[in-house]
Amino acid sequence: MSTRYPFTAVVGMDDLRLALLLNAVSPAVGGVLVRGEKGTAKSTAVRALAELLPQVAVVAGCRFSCDPASPDPGCPDGPHGDGGADARPARMVELPVGASEDRLVGSLDIEKALADGVKAFEPGLLAAAHRGILYVDEVNLLSDHLIDHLLDAAAMGASHVEREGVSVRHAARFLLVGTMNPEEGELRPQLLDRFGLTVEVAASRVPEERVEVVRRRLAFEDDPAGFAGRWAGEEAALRERIVAARELLPKVALGDAVLLQIAATCAAFEVDGMRADIVMARTATALAAWAGREEVTSEDVRRAALLALPHRRRRNPFDAPGMDEDKLDETLERFKGDEPEDDPDPGPEGPGDGGPGGGGGVPPQGGEGPAPETDGVPEQAPAQAPEPAPEPAPEPEHAPRGAAGERAAVKAGEPFRTKTLSVPGLGEGAAGRRSRARTQNGRTTGATRPQGTLTKLHLSATVRAAAPHQRARGRSGAGLVVRRDDLRQAVREGREGNLVLFVVDASGSMAARRRMGAVKGAVLSLLLDAYQRRDKVGLVTFRGRAAELALPPTSSVDAAAARLEELPTGGRTPLSAGLLKARDVLRVERLRDPSRRPLLVVVTDGRATGGGPDPVGLAARAARLHAADGTASVVVDCEAGPVRLGLAGDLARHLGGTAVTLDELRADAIAGLVREAQVNRSVRRAA
Repeated sequence: MSTRYPFTAVVGMDDLRLALLLNAVSPAVGGVLVRGEKGTAKSTAVRALAELLPQVAVVAGCRFSCDPASPDPGCPDGPHGDGGADARPARMVELPVGASEDRLVGSLDIEKALADGVKAFEPGLLAAAHRGILYVDEVNLLSDHLIDHLLDAAAMGASHVEREGVSVRHAARFLLVGTMNPEEGELRPQLLDRFGLTVEVAASRVPEERVEVVRRRLAFEDDPAGFAGRWAGEEAALRERIVAARELLPKVALGDAVLLQIAATCAAFEVDGMRADIVMARTATALAAWAGREEVTSEDVRRAALLALPHRRRRNPFDAPGMDEDKLDETLERFKGDEPEDDPDPGPEGPGDGGPGGGGGVPPQGGEGPAPETDGVPEQAPAQAPEPAPEPAPEPEHAPRGAAGERAAVKAGEPFRTKTLSVPGLGEGAAGRRSRARTQNGRTTGATRPQGTLTKLHLSATVRAAAPHQRARGRSGAGLVVRRDDLRQAVREGREGNLVLFVVDASGSMAARRRMGAVKGAVLSLLLDAYQRRDKVGLVTFRGRAAELALPPTSSVDAAAARLEELPTGGRTPLSAGLLKARDVLRVERLRDPSRRPLLVVVTDGRATGGGPDPVGLAARAARLHAADGTASVVVDCEAGPVRLGLAGDLARHLGGTAVTLDELRADAIAGLVREAQVNRSVRRAA
């Protein structure tokens, strides 16, 4: 077994270490989500936590880690008599992003189930993680169908496997810990809310701390066992402190005044549901026990809020997590009742403060919380351009470069619910919610012979394949004699996520503030729709003399929204350059991820004034290249004014796609047309 990096040797990251330790003291807190940039030792700290957890008593021989004091009456390995007990270290089970559903929840021996009626069940990772830690690295990249199973297990404390009439249930209560890089995409709100606490981590900007990180890491790699041995004393002391805090936890009093502060704080920050109140109460209690106190104080509530509320305040993926600490302090002070004075002594000193090299050990309990942030919306720089006239004229496109100047970025309009844009045909890409596809989950549309391991049995097709051979196989009992060749795999149809590549015109013809604000609002709405449908997104912009890839394809729609917000406008309209740049991006992505089908969304008024002697002809030829590649496309027509040239519609025909106006893009506009048609029909009938 490989030696893990000691927890007490981790430099800095006080909030992360505190959140992990609080969950070690009170697993009911609900786990930790660690958000941060790559290379910040997120995984190192999480893996090190498992070595600090006390040993677990289990029923001897039970594959599902039943507690001898209260074994699960429905355990598949039960019923458990007086079979004795074993003690083993708490497990940390890692769930790979690419794991299959069977690997997570377990698998059934279908042949034994059909032939003998025996529930031959092979436990999965959920069973292995029971009474331990389930760790998901890059949890934001986890497939939707795996997230659904995690949500069910986290909510019910049990895993249910239902397959073709065969049912197995086992306990699955675990500490859920996830790490993620926000640049690669956000989590579904349902899973985000299941994490009790969240912390943001970043690499230290203090040179001395960075030097110490490098020194310790190199020492560990040179001699892992020797390095761990030098920190063994600090690890043992910290393990003892966790045990002491666990024993003290039931004695900690949570007074009515503190409960009022918790409820007032959650109400003031408008968090959804009641889970935040419960998590804050459990976290504040764990903080008091960790500090060696039997009373919860206002400072415990404050620290609990900073850990439990930031990720629950997000209303959409473009909101940054964070807390207004001034508002938090005002709320706590307003609802502060009679309570014991805050104990300046946080309890027993954390081991490691004087360990080898210094700087390690347990985070101080009296330290400051995370740095103050805004309410989640970055401040907008004041626009340099004057307030627009009712319908400002577009910038002259023939002006010399730099003569008209670059217009400042304008704020996007309010997002709205868009009509559904999808790729025609049947794909086989990653699970999502946009286009039709063959998937592992969905409605059954047929059966086929399995290629490799059977994952989804088509029962009736299997019975039909085996039935004609029963006499030849010497069947004598009630069981059906099933062989490997009889098994049939269910073919299922669901939805896939696509690569949505936005090509946005940022030229002078789009530069009017009111117009560009509406265009950005439309693209922002499409980005929000892409987030909900689990798409990858990319952003190409064109203006002046060239096009650029503003954002390579990514799962982080909030990164795309940030680039869009900063997008300046001005100059000519090199439409052909934008289309050719998009084609290059799609060509590379087809090599990287051939199963993910692209959807090209061109946002323009259709004008072309740059890129060569015949810009309109060049744009048409570039569009026909996309059509020849078979790329599904939509043109969002941004042309405004009483006289319309229809250039965006011509571009859509060359692309082999469709064109929609900004008004038609709204889902409520379509519903309005339907309602209007129904009203007109009713009027005609009445007449």
